[in-house]
Amino acid sequence: MIAPARVAAFQCLRALSSGGGDLGTEIELARAHLADPRDRALTTDIVSGVQRWRAALDHLIGIFAKRPIERLDPEVLEILRLSAYQLLHLTRVPAAAVVDDAVNLVARAGKQSARGFVNAVLRTLSRRRRALPLPQKPADPADREAVLAYLATTLSHPRWLVERWLDRIGFEATERWLAYNNTPPGLTIRANTIRTTVTTLQAQLADLGIQAERGRFGPDCLHLPRGDRAQLEALDRLHGLFVVQDEASQLVPLLAGPDPGRRVLDTCASPGGRTTALAAAQLVTGAGLPKRRRAGDLLVACDVREHRVALLRRTLESAGADHVRVVRADLQRPLPFAPVFECVVVDAPCSGLGTLRRDPDIKWRRQPSDLLVLARAQQTMLANAAAVVAPEGRLVYATCSSEPEENEEVAATFAAQHAFARLDARAAHSALAPVLFDADGALRTSPPRHGLDAFFGIIFRRPSAPELASIGAELGVGQRPA
Repeated sequence: MIAPARVAAFQCLRALSSGGGDLGTEIELARAHLADPRDRALTTDIVSGVQRWRAALDHLIGIFAKRPIERLDPEVLEILRLSAYQLLHLTRVPAAAVVDDAVNLVARAGKQSARGFVNAVLRTLSRRRRALPLPQKPADPADREAVLAYLATTLSHPRWLVERWLDRIGFEATERWLAYNNTPPGLTIRANTIRTTVTTLQAQLADLGIQAERGRFGPDCLHLPRGDRAQLEALDRLHGLFVVQDEASQLVPLLAGPDPGRRVLDTCASPGGRTTALAAAQLVTGAGLPKRRRAGDLLVACDVREHRVALLRRTLESAGADHVRVVRADLQRPLPFAPVFECVVVDAPCSGLGTLRRDPDIKWRRQPSDLLVLARAQQTMLANAAAVVAPEGRLVYATCSSEPEENEEVAATFAAQHAFARLDARAAHSALAPVLFDADGALRTSPPRHGLDAFFGIIFRRPSAPELASIGAELGVGQRPA
């Protein structure tokens, strides 16, 4: 009998290669049909690991198969990938069991003629796994081709992306970045301060035998050891005391300030982690009093797709953020609001290239041409969000992208086209460490510098009515020609 986890992993990988859903969606679909938590964990490990190391795996498969991988049957290739990953990275799994399951999987997929071929390739790989024919780290970092071969193949990232990072930050920093991306992440959570504090939550986790560590930069962040997801899911169902959220992502709502304002709009809000942080920041308390909302405060959260809006509602309900108004709205179009919001947050849909540690499939789905397409969409979103910012209000723009086309170039285009002043984000919140910012005052987290996913954040301020009039006068807007 083939191990259920390997069958599920094969189905996930086929769906991903066929242009199906994203990694997280496909894994959750597969996990839903696995009763044993060990099978669920192994499926996640195999599928994520194959995406993480795909370039190296394909290089080795091509060598031991003695043919280009493009000539292999797609289903046979996925079986070779998932089996090769187990042989090289899951060393506690007996090699014989991996090879036998691979041969049986090939038969199950209707590829009987490939059984001997798969058996031979995997047995050769298993014998040679202590001396693999992969490009080695070059002794001379100036040897560009050798450097690119090592970074793109051995450290398994698309060559076009490696070239960008190499030219921008150099060999050593790029190598550290790729190594960071190739390290499986643990589970990171943010204490839901509507209901609790990070100190209290940490103590409750300890009572469950989970030794959580405080985040380095996020004030409400906790990092948990790998393997405790089941206990955390039980705690979440009972209390709603946290949201699962990467530490870099937790910094974005801090750009709105310790008090984001009386009227706040969170766009592209699903799944809702950022919205719950903004909701908590709006709450006030007095001596001996519980946290409460000020009369007249308003927090609106919106997203475009129905299923994402439903997910947003579930997150807010679980967190106890019952004062948030949820609206279905498309930020690619003018928003159905007047310019009344003191703070508008746009954590824009982007390439996701800053989150490859958690979403390794993204690096194989993205192409360089995607960046300009996404940047145009981001410029439209930012302009539509700006239209509902009140005079003297703030506009926060953020992405989880590492690339300038989606970050500073979008910000520069917006600044050139709108009468908004750029603020130094270092002054936004005392919890934001100065080391997280670049020389221009933009939030810019970096895997090689901070050990965080790559996020970008910037703040704009809309001028007051008198300031706008003054700007118009300086530019001759509204004046009669002489």
